[in-house]
Amino acid sequence: MLAVDVMHVSRLQRAWWASVDGPLQNAEKGWRQDGQRRGMAVLSRLSGSRAIRRGALVLAVVAVALGVAVFMRGGPDTAAQAQRPEREWCTPGTPRSGLCPNNKPFDVKEYVTHGDAFECLNFANQADAQAVLRANPSDPNHLDDGGGVACRGLPEPRDLTPVLQIAQQFKCGPGDIRSGLCPQPDRAFEARYFVRYSNDSYDCPDFASQADAQAVLRFAPADPNHLDGDRNGIACPDLPGPKDVKPVRR
Repeated sequence: MLAVDVMHVSRLQRAWWASVDGPLQNAEKGWRQDGQRRGMAVLSRLSGSRAIRRGALVLAVVAVALGVAVFMRGGPDTAAQAQRPEREWCTPGTPRSGLCPNNKPFDVKEYVTHGDAFECLNFANQADAQAVLRANPSDPNHLDDGGGVACRGLPEPRDLTPVLQIAQQFKCGPGDIRSGLCPQPDRAFEARYFVRYSNDSYDCPDFASQADAQAVLRFAPADPNHLDGDRNGIACPDLPGPKDVKPVRR
């Protein structure tokens, strides 16, 4: 009789749990769905917030600016690369060149006795290329950028004084823009041409007039060619006219 009662109680317990468990599971499912809906609503409000959008935009702009800065500086390890020793073949007696640019003797004869054997990239700086052009104005290496100045795109030190023999023989072609070498006023002038190297590659004598130099300064106020020495916004004031003396804001 006792065993029957126990079994009866056990069945009652299972029936009760079955009747309770279903609603509990449904309630738990409802709470979970409700929580998900609330979370999505919060995220939606945050994504629509003007302050959040502005913050994300600021972070994106900062990230791009940092990337550009690293790129312009030549990468994050530029300083470390500059401190690295030169390659093992750059011995103390090796002449200075594009491969061995630091504190080496420079031998002009090495570059003027082999015909068309070298290019601008073989030189450590513009002054070395200019020395080779000056030593052999026939220019077998084709270093002349026009008018007796070699390899304007190379780094400092520079020697932008034209080789006179080449400058005197220079002939302006129909497509040459207006410059100190081709000063005819009917020629087209292109300011972009004079900042193509983004460094100190042109001097005031390279321009036909002060107005042309001013146009270059106006095109590139950072003045990579240092045409505005006193930083008053006026380039090459001693050049002949026509003149443009409206200062460029710098």
